[in-house]
Amino acid sequence: MSRRPTPIGDEEPGAVAARLTGRPVRTVRPLSGTLTEVALADGRSVVVKRDEGPGAVRAEAAGLRWLAEARAVQVPAVHGDDPRWLVIDLVPEGRPSTAAADRFGRDLADLHASGAPAFGAPPPGGLEDAYIGRAPMRNIQGGDWPDWYARHRVLPYLRLAVDAGTVRPAEAAVVEELCGRLPELAGPAEPPARLHGDLWNGNVLWGGDGRVWLIDPAAHGGHRETDLAMLHLFGCPHLERVLEGYQQQAPLADGWRDRIGPHQLFPLLVHAVLFGRGYAEQALRAARTALSR
Repeated sequence: MSRRPTPIGDEEPGAVAARLTGRPVRTVRPLSGTLTEVALADGRSVVVKRDEGPGAVRAEAAGLRWLAEARAVQVPAVHGDDPRWLVIDLVPEGRPSTAAADRFGRDLADLHASGAPAFGAPPPGGLEDAYIGRAPMRNIQGGDWPDWYARHRVLPYLRLAVDAGTVRPAEAAVVEELCGRLPELAGPAEPPARLHGDLWNGNVLWGGDGRVWLIDPAAHGGHRETDLAMLHLFGCPHLERVLEGYQQQAPLADGWRDRIGPHQLFPLLVHAVLFGRGYAEQALRAARTALSR
């Protein structure tokens, strides 16, 4: 079993759950260093999450609420939050199935179609300076996706990777060239979609209710193909069934598979900055492949 989360000050996760939900606590079970399962006296079970990153809890709570407002993909309800603690529903675990994958695809299409005010728009109540995982992510709004994506998603992390020595200056030119050609490579213009924003397999939970639930969003307005590209990057059970369900609900523009690489550049460069050279090499391959088409 993982170690019990270290309390901040004198407050334990059980006390946090009682304070933020207004319900007595029955049992407390540590899940990890930052996550605790708490059973409330009314029969509900919640997860108490600690995060000391400035604004991280506020950004995550706002993202979950914004995704929930779309009434599409299942997300845990937020029962309370403060600057360091978040209390959300516990999602009972299930197993991946083709039926759940098909519905997830359709639900994800509906989530994206619920829209956003602009590319880069944060959720209502969210932050301009937000996060993707443990990395900072700035939500600066723009009206043109290729320019916005290059300026506010790809190039900032490319610069960080070069500064850290993870990407060599000469190698950066291929990513910069791709950014310059994004207007011709991006496909037909699309309106801003409501993105989960960090849609890797670890944030996709197959619930005991037979549906897919999403956690840990980096929600913002973006291009819908970006969420799908991240599912391809890190894998997802029954991914082709997810895509079939999505296409039935909201068909993608022709050539979308050729655009997966450019949409993966942002998460790959984020991972290059956080975890090193292997991800930088993947980003460079993705850029070279897209330029060669």
